[in-house]
Amino acid sequence: MSTAENTTVDNKTTIRAVFDELAKGNGRALTDAMSDDCRWTFPGVWSWAGTWEPKTVVVHDLLRPLMAQFRGDYRMVADSLLADGDQVVVQARGAGTTLDGEPYPQTYCLILRMADGRITEVVEHCDTALVERVLRPPAR
Repeated sequence: MSTAENTTVDNKTTIRAVFDELAKGNGRALTDAMSDDCRWTFPGVWSWAGTWEPKTVVVHDLLRPLMAQFRGDYRMVADSLLADGDQVVVQARGAGTTLDGEPYPQTYCLILRMADGRITEVVEHCDTALVERVLRPPAR
């Protein structure tokens, strides 16, 4: 197997393990897999659009406030995982209930960039109408 093929397999294996944990409600698996310079982007023109970086900002300003809006564990299951070199694309679905009792059956397409076995970038595409309807946007 070539170095590029090894990288693809290693990255896919890493992200599969992260999503195995996310399916159990262990969100820490995702943050543990991020590099210190990780960047998270919501593309488009809507209340959540923008980029958070580095990892400390992603965790403290985006992910913690987001997860604080849910009762109990939020679970995310990977339905499809494709890898090519330093990129891994994940089609996933999430489930949780907000503090206000709203169900949150989200769908995702996450484009992840990897380096040295760590996530360096996340570009998240999701059901923006659902987000706008049931979640408070992160403080900017």
